[in-house]
Amino acid sequence: MEKIVIKRNISLDILEKVFKIEERGSSIKTEVLGGLTTFLTMAYIVFVNPAILSAAGMDKGALITVTCLATAIGTGIAALWANAPFALAPGMGLNAFFTYTLVLGQGVSWEDALGVVFISGLFFLIMTLGGIREKIANAIPSVVSTAATSGIGLFIAFIGLKNMRIIVANEATFVGLGDFSIPTVLGILGLAIMAICEIKKVRGGILISIAATTLIGMFFGIVDIPKAIISMPPSISPIFMKVNILGALKISLIGSIFSFMFIDLFDSLGFMMACYKNMGLVQGDEGAKGLKRMLQVDVSSTLIGAVLGTSTVTSFAESAAGISAGARTGLASLVTSGLFLLALLFTPLVGIVPGYASAPALVLVGVFMFKSIGNIDFTDMKLAIPAFITIVMMPLTYSISIGLSFGFVAYIITHVAAGEIKKINIALWVIGGLSILNLIV
Repeated sequence: MEKIVIKRNISLDILEKVFKIEERGSSIKTEVLGGLTTFLTMAYIVFVNPAILSAAGMDKGALITVTCLATAIGTGIAALWANAPFALAPGMGLNAFFTYTLVLGQGVSWEDALGVVFISGLFFLIMTLGGIREKIANAIPSVVSTAATSGIGLFIAFIGLKNMRIIVANEATFVGLGDFSIPTVLGILGLAIMAICEIKKVRGGILISIAATTLIGMFFGIVDIPKAIISMPPSISPIFMKVNILGALKISLIGSIFSFMFIDLFDSLGFMMACYKNMGLVQGDEGAKGLKRMLQVDVSSTLIGAVLGTSTVTSFAESAAGISAGARTGLASLVTSGLFLLALLFTPLVGIVPGYASAPALVLVGVFMFKSIGNIDFTDMKLAIPAFITIVMMPLTYSISIGLSFGFVAYIITHVAAGEIKKINIALWVIGGLSILNLIV
């Protein structure tokens, strides 16, 4: 019995030494719960990413396996190298740009398109190793960073409401109220369960809600019971190592390379900064603690993903769900990574969690992140204008990077107009230039 206790203490000491769990005010149970929450809210990527990229002519079975592997590897690196509770996966939007704009729109082969992704990753690597990307992050004005947190919260909530089909497309008004179908009603019920658990301070409320609404969905016959529990993953050979770097070195593809760069730069950077701030890991002028390593993880994951055979692998917004559940260290990411590896064998079980069950978590996460709006001084118009523009443009353009770009430009314009040019450092002028280029591209 004494030997068991000693071994357990040694294991706990190792975990504490590697992940600094207590130092960040967390616990092993909370980290495991956070990692599981992140996994459940983003498990859909295992099915959605292959569906999008297969339209480019890539093997769908191989894409399922590669999606799981790329996500597990990128998230695992985030756990062990950056000690951050971030999950990385093929980015939504970036995969659509890969398929519908680059391959189907411009007639580029998917092998050359992977080359474009790889080259954009190389540019990121140069920026990261040179410290340029981190300097850009630390040059972001506090008001824009805070507004980005609120804006991303609003954006994530909008995605959640859309996935629940509470919000649908409307030709007359762009968006409108959807029909109250059974999945939508169950989504609303799930959101109510999460809210009640949060008010009552019941830990794991997000997981309780997802499990409950999934089971209810089975009762109503809208969630299929899997025909098999375990299945062997398909081979990745049809797309593995098929990246064509030389084929991507064309003048006509320069614009596409920069598009991938700008979208990933501001999307991932804005999201990371918002989450680090939400976790209390931003230390004044020193910037976000651990951001440099996380940026290195982001760029390495993009390169690895291109070699495996998928579009840009980047930090996933759904990580905010795990962070909201209490995750503060890489242990949560290690749990998420391990679950995606298990998903290779248990894809039938992963698939039973419907979108309406996980979507309410995004709405709740949006509430948590939007609360930071109270830290913005809206009585000062030179701050209020860029903050407001940053917040509203993210959901309205369906892009974090576009919202940030407008926010940066607005911040520079308002401070020049107020005669406070000295507050705009060189790095911020560069960011402003990149923002304008991003909007043009």
